[in-house]
Amino acid sequence: MARYTGAKCRLCRREGQKLFLKGDRCYTDKCAYERRPYVPGQHGRRRSKVTDYAVQLREKQKVRRMYGVLEKQFRAYYQQADLKKGVTGHNLLALLEMRLDNVIYRLGFANSRDQARQLVRHGIFMMNGHRVNVPSMQVKEGDVITVREESKKVPVIQEAQEVIARRGCPDWLEVDGSALKGEIKSRPVREDIQFPINEQLIVELYSK
Repeated sequence: MARYTGAKCRLCRREGQKLFLKGDRCYTDKCAYERRPYVPGQHGRRRSKVTDYAVQLREKQKVRRMYGVLEKQFRAYYQQADLKKGVTGHNLLALLEMRLDNVIYRLGFANSRDQARQLVRHGIFMMNGHRVNVPSMQVKEGDVITVREESKKVPVIQEAQEVIARRGCPDWLEVDGSALKGEIKSRPVREDIQFPINEQLIVELYSK
């Protein structure tokens, strides 16, 4: 599966906002965005005129990069959200939030979505008693995610307990840090997503 393999801090600088792509490092003074909070490249410090289209595009790119989704897959999520009942923008964010790799990250079993994706690929997690290895899988209300018994000694997983205690867990999820077990209590609503996102700009972009 294709994925972005370049410098992650460069993406945060391009979007002019922390996307927390490197987990705990983003909270330290080592964060590249904190040291160089301007667009990367030779002309990064220049001011340029921003059109309405550019604002919409940057919002879409920000969300796409934050969740680690490529353009073709992101557009498919939008089309799926557009067919559902309700507000298209809210449906889009809910679909992204309910990806398995994002849920693993939200539960605190990984420091970043990229790390969660790698762990899922290695088959470390089980969902409803079955081993899973597809990061883009959509979870459902009532699904239970656990760490395989033989994988609980993996250093990254052992560090997860500290991450859970420090970061907390969204209201639509429930986590048992000692047992490394998480459950999807409900479908996420717009209020559950605290990161500053203007999903209406993405809808306007794709509606053209």
